[in-house]
Amino acid sequence: MSTIEFNSMWREKLLNRFLSYVKIYSTSDAESEMTPSTERQWDIANYIVEELKTIGLEDISIDDHGYIMAYVPSNLENDNQPTIGFISHYDTSPDFSGENVKPQVWENYQGEDLVLNKETNFTLSPSKFESLKKYIGQTLITTDGNTLLGADDKAGCAEIVTAAEYLIAHPEIKHGRMAIGFTPDEEIGRGAHKFDVAKFGAEFAYTMDGGVVGELEYENFNAAGAVVKIHGLSVHPGYAFGKMVNASLLAAEFIQSLPANETPSTTKGFDGFYHLMDVTSDVSECKLQYIIRDHDKEKFEARKKFMEEKVAEFNQKHGEKTAEVEIKEQYRNMKQQFEGKMHIVDLAAKAMKEAGIEPKIKAIRGGTDGAQLSYMGLPCPNIFAGGLNFHGPYEYVALESMEKALEVIVNIVKA
Repeated sequence: MSTIEFNSMWREKLLNRFLSYVKIYSTSDAESEMTPSTERQWDIANYIVEELKTIGLEDISIDDHGYIMAYVPSNLENDNQPTIGFISHYDTSPDFSGENVKPQVWENYQGEDLVLNKETNFTLSPSKFESLKKYIGQTLITTDGNTLLGADDKAGCAEIVTAAEYLIAHPEIKHGRMAIGFTPDEEIGRGAHKFDVAKFGAEFAYTMDGGVVGELEYENFNAAGAVVKIHGLSVHPGYAFGKMVNASLLAAEFIQSLPANETPSTTKGFDGFYHLMDVTSDVSECKLQYIIRDHDKEKFEARKKFMEEKVAEFNQKHGEKTAEVEIKEQYRNMKQQFEGKMHIVDLAAKAMKEAGIEPKIKAIRGGTDGAQLSYMGLPCPNIFAGGLNFHGPYEYVALESMEKALEVIVNIVKA
């Protein structure tokens, strides 16, 4: 069984570290061309670097783009173990407010409705989220109903840093070299774009960016972002007859032209989708931001082509250059990168079993930095970090789940 003995002191370290992370505003921005995409991400990046220095890691660095790397040195006399990496992202999703996060800690949860905000009566209830029933008797960390929590992926950050600190404090646990990395902008699909794989120096790695305890993933969506711009003509409404072209109305027509049964809320499993993320619109111009997802490579290519064809059809009906589309790939399904390398997945599964966890190997209906990193030469499956209901005010995580993630990290890296 596992080597780790996780007493109350380490439990408090993990909890307090996570609470400190989520209070730091670090939302990314898909509209920005910078890396990190927002200046505010430097606040948590610099905070983490100072923590790593205090803990005593070696070769700590942060580059001009906010990528953090550090190492727990091997304590083996004859080190023939590979360097194993662990990676998380410190940005939070722009899907919901991540500013002024006020986490709440609920000890010994008993299955009741949790009124997160008495002023608005915002409630987290097992009648809506049945998963809560699995956490009876545990310590939950929630929002106050006004923001997301940021367990995606500050839970992963806290788990990795605490695992590194634990290994340094327990030299009796023999282990090879452990590399840890933290990235910006994962939530906008750019988390690994400027990650220096050679500098990181790991033979393989794991992103700690999954959901419930036991999740182990090495297959994910192929992903692209699509921006559709629709051009109108603004004329004073009193003189608009035969002249005005309302871009907002045209946008509504275009939105309806895509399959209504191929959205995130109408698909599951390996089904792909088109997801309308944002609409910015007035009479003159409308911008629609979509993400396109599919596990299957051929179906993914067909989805991108379908979007382009819909724009072409739209222009045939409404006039040349009424609409335009730009499609940018974000990441690919990493499954094929594990052919002949399944020992990396097997090692994580073994570490979970040692921690008393039954591995839940499944495909991700999303993506992680690991998808891109796997194509960059760093095989990188995804492991649970413990959170649920990501990207919104109902987000929560159980402290016990985070403890289990920490335990799995230690079990993987030990010799």
